[in-house]
Amino acid sequence: MAIARALALRPKLIVCDEPVSALDLSTQARVLDLFLEIQRETEVSYLFISHDLDVVRHVSHDVTVLYRGEIVETGSAEQVTRHPEHPYTQRLVLASPVPDPERQAERRRARRALLDGTVPPDQVDRVADVA
Repeated sequence: MAIARALALRPKLIVCDEPVSALDLSTQARVLDLFLEIQRETEVSYLFISHDLDVVRHVSHDVTVLYRGEIVETGSAEQVTRHPEHPYTQRLVLASPVPDPERQAERRRARRALLDGTVPPDQVDRVADVA
């Protein structure tokens, strides 16, 4: 319903603040696909705010990551979410849920290692590959 109200005045930009965060993964996917369909049909732009970088990658062309009010990473959605450079971005990527329990457990271990500071600098790319 909120999407319909937002589109009623045919805006050029819609700000979406955590629009799917309370939804289960399959419902999230359907809503995100709806966002993309609406964008193709209306040419509306979205400012999409989310802590879930998998969601962001699905709907965004470009991504900017803020940490404590400062920009710490920016680039194409593919680059930022597949090869995160900043430790906060890496933690965000690893925090995104995945349906595979084994992969989710591996992500949790990698995220914990990042938080503990036990990942050596030369292994950060390997941790990012877990995502």
